[in-house]
Amino acid sequence: MATIKDIAEKAGVSIATVSRVLNYDPTLSVTDETKKRIFEAAEALDYKKKTARKSTALKVAIIHWYTEKEELDDLYYMSIRLGAEKQCQTQRLQVVKLFYDNHEDIDRENVQGIIAIGKFSPKQAKALHRVTKNIVFVDCSPDDDIYDSVVIDFEKATRKVLDHFLKKGHRRIGYIGGHERYKDQTATIEDLRGRTFRSYLEEKGLFDENAVYIGTFSVNDGYALMKKAIKDHGDALPTAFFVGNDAMAIGCLRALHEEKIEVPGRVNIIGFNDISVSKYVFPPLSTVKVHTEMMGEAAVDLLMERLSNRKVAKKVFLATELKIRQSSD
Repeated sequence: MATIKDIAEKAGVSIATVSRVLNYDPTLSVTDETKKRIFEAAEALDYKKKTARKSTALKVAIIHWYTEKEELDDLYYMSIRLGAEKQCQTQRLQVVKLFYDNHEDIDRENVQGIIAIGKFSPKQAKALHRVTKNIVFVDCSPDDDIYDSVVIDFEKATRKVLDHFLKKGHRRIGYIGGHERYKDQTATIEDLRGRTFRSYLEEKGLFDENAVYIGTFSVNDGYALMKKAIKDHGDALPTAFFVGNDAMAIGCLRALHEEKIEVPGRVNIIGFNDISVSKYVFPPLSTVKVHTEMMGEAAVDLLMERLSNRKVAKKVFLATELKIRQSSD
């Protein structure tokens, strides 16, 4: 595993700066460019290099549903993007990188394929389909009959977390998660983690509506929602929380630390995604590992199949793993 020192050397900053950035220290004043350099260095050091293939003349666009600034608050998508970019490099594909704030530039690019990373509405998918029929969606599937996609099974992963908590004897379990809308504001996106959390615990007679807190998938909302949970429940605070993503979980850890609530002694925390910084926070975060770099790789492989004239849509599910570190028993 790469160390904070390795990241500091690769990013060209001090060890102290890396540590504070990876822990989302709100008192640290650094530029977004410095943060991006640190996060990308952490991802790169986690990534296994592959041998490049013979060059091709194919040109593909990697389109992100986030702006570049938004990506810094959700490294899950950064990791997918970097995995896709590196696999494109391996395949010697020409790459056009577009974020949400400049995605309309796709009309000026003569691309043979598109990898769309994030949550795209059916309306947005149709617009991209007019540019090229060779499209792979990563982390969403607007239409299984038309488009290729790479996704994970959020329901199975959520049950995996809850089974772990239940096996450890937890009966008061909370959920801190987020909600999202498509960028074109056509609909709210259903969070399968939250839905499965509710249905699975209802089956076991353990669901508590008052232990569910929903905001946005950000460090700041994780912090604010955990603060609210502590205030609402006092001594009856749930002994375990499943948190919708690692960024929120990092905010939760900060809130618990400020309130001098021991983790995992009093409260267990398990996040979701296993972003590269999760192992560097205090305490190191237990989380569901999503093989994000492999999602990016798989998207490129599917696109290459499409470009080789495969006509039938294909949907790929990648497995997840539960990584238990020091934030849970």
